Amino acid sequence: MATMGKYCKAYSLKKLREFSQWIEYAENTRKENKSVEGKSVEINRELTDDDFLYLQENYVVTDGIFKDENIIFDNVTPEWKEFCHKTLVFEIPVYEPVKVQASTNQNKSDY
Repeated sequence: MATMGKYCKAYSLKKLREFSQWIEYAENTRKENKSVEGKSVEINRELTDDDFLYLQENYVVTDGIFKDENIIFDNVTPEWKEFCHKTLVFEIPVYEPVKVQASTNQNKSDY
């Protein structure tokens, strides 16, 4: 079963390809249905600079929102992380817990 991470952000492939050590696993792209000689077949989609991929919280790049499927790039190095922070301005948000308090004026009979 696919795993959804807590955070990912979409980037154009053109921007991701600016990383000097970019290596693309094109064989892991999502499948598309195409009609070939009247038959429906599944093939890997072809990536172009205009496509968007997802940079996951673990710095892996995927072709989809799940962090463990369709992995296109997984060479997570200090240089890659620096590229993500400086060039892509990728930051994982820190969410503060929200405390909800009941109103002191609420009447218990309202429940």
